[in-house]
Amino acid sequence: MQTEQRQKIPILQNQVVVFSKNYLPLARINLKRAIVLLVTGQAEALEFSSTQQWEVRSPSLVLQIPNHIRLTSGNPERHWKVPPVNRREVFRRDNHTCQYCGSAKYLTLDHVIPRSKGGSHTWGNVVAACEKCNSSKGDRLLHETPMVLKTKPKAPMHPAIAFAEQFWKEQQPVDT
Repeated sequence: MQTEQRQKIPILQNQVVVFSKNYLPLARINLKRAIVLLVTGQAEALEFSSTQQWEVRSPSLVLQIPNHIRLTSGNPERHWKVPPVNRREVFRRDNHTCQYCGSAKYLTLDHVIPRSKGGSHTWGNVVAACEKCNSSKGDRLLHETPMVLKTKPKAPMHPAIAFAEQFWKEQQPVDT
């Protein structure tokens, strides 16, 4: 019986999906934060037909907390700046792998169009590359080498958009 109790997640650790004013899924938050948003009037419950609800009791109040809530106040769209191009962010975007050979060792930054040939230090021109690939590419353009990029470099996606894409993928029924 003790093992069953240990395996249960405390109710306040459960997750609630937060939607923006215009119903864009923004993030998952814990139940505690959802209660604060609901009680202060910053959010409202979203009722879907098959959503789970949690009952939270205090001495003077009984709350039904749904699985999904919608923000009612604040800016409907959060402002987010594209992070600056730096080693950490480029390596994160490229999953810490060389974009030419797939190696994860001795990574450096490589400008697809070298700076000496007019290339800029932007998200669309900088990739993670291992030392070997970077030195073999050298100061040349891609078409001058036998190398091919595994993925086209691009700026990171807004976190809310990335979360929304993942959320809607999870909602789709699995074909059997």
